[in-house]
Amino acid sequence: MLKELPEKGELVVCTVTKAKGFGAFVELEEYPGKKGFIHIKEVAPGWVKNIRDHVREGQRIVCKVMDVDPSKGYVDLSLKRVNEHQKREKIQQWKNEQKAKKLLEMVGEKIGLSFDECLKEFGYELVKKFGSLYTAFEEVARNEKVLEEEGFEGEWIEYFIDVAKENIVIPFVEIKGYVEMNCPTPDGIKHIKKALELIEEKNEVEIQVKYVSAPLYRVEVKAPDYKIAEKELKSKIEKAIEYIKKHGGYGKFMREIK
Repeated sequence: MLKELPEKGELVVCTVTKAKGFGAFVELEEYPGKKGFIHIKEVAPGWVKNIRDHVREGQRIVCKVMDVDPSKGYVDLSLKRVNEHQKREKIQQWKNEQKAKKLLEMVGEKIGLSFDECLKEFGYELVKKFGSLYTAFEEVARNEKVLEEEGFEGEWIEYFIDVAKENIVIPFVEIKGYVEMNCPTPDGIKHIKKALELIEEKNEVEIQVKYVSAPLYRVEVKAPDYKIAEKELKSKIEKAIEYIKKHGGYGKFMREIK
């Protein structure tokens, strides 16, 4: 089951319902029917003369959970303890989940189930396995066999894959580096070519080698995130340099050209 209340320290998306006097009342967007309160001391740094200078009714904000009272279902929040980066990241995550709910409804329409029925049949398990509905759609768009690999079964899978591939654009980052490649042996050109082919060897990450000027080549990597891109760049170039050295050549990696 999904949580009924947030946890202490969690960031939550809220809509202000009342801002007056000593604080602001909000509704928690991710927890239907649950309300929260921001004391005026937690609205902004320093002394707040008029709370309406900082929040207003109908405004969507991101807050940090300071305390939770499960018996009353009430949540104490802080607005001032959320920085701009956290705010942007949380709002994007919330928008992604809103989109994921619509996509799950689309899957349900294709198999004759309501949104709630989809949640009960496979949605909750997807959240448990992938962390969120949107991540599940994103992973399927990236690799349509991932549900089968994770042990999911059912006719819904093919429709889930179709909806994911039609509606999710996989984010990518791009990085580059440079490699010097030299081999003075009689068949050196052949070995340089082979070393460069090792860098471009096909896998889930897109890598291209482009000639700059002998003996320099630019290596461009396109991957889902920077961590994967950096790891793949380093791994492939190390493999190529190891190969060229074994065949009497020389290789050197550079992040930038000096």
